[in-house]
Amino acid sequence: MTAQVEPLSDTEIQDRLAELPGWTVDGTLLCRRYHFRGHLPAAVMVMHIARIQEELGHHADLTLGYNRLAVAVNTHSIGGRITALDFGLAHRIEEIAAAHGAD
Repeated sequence: MTAQVEPLSDTEIQDRLAELPGWTVDGTLLCRRYHFRGHLPAAVMVMHIARIQEELGHHADLTLGYNRLAVAVNTHSIGGRITALDFGLAHRIEEIAAAHGAD
């Protein structure tokens, strides 16, 4: 049985954002934009994120451009609010970003 996920308070969100430089909140979304030296590194990072999302069972919206990637996530199951699940995914993405040349 899966534990109930609760939305984070504004204070909790701000505290957790302090641990994730480059991440912001836009309305009800936890967001980050990455830039790359070209298209292939950005596309490969999308595939890496897809594997992480499948592992976690939690998915972000990924928008791929030529040399950029935008990530936006919230928890749909509780009405599109930001939860610990979203920050967990964000931390996992940050762990792989440098290896893909993302800044």
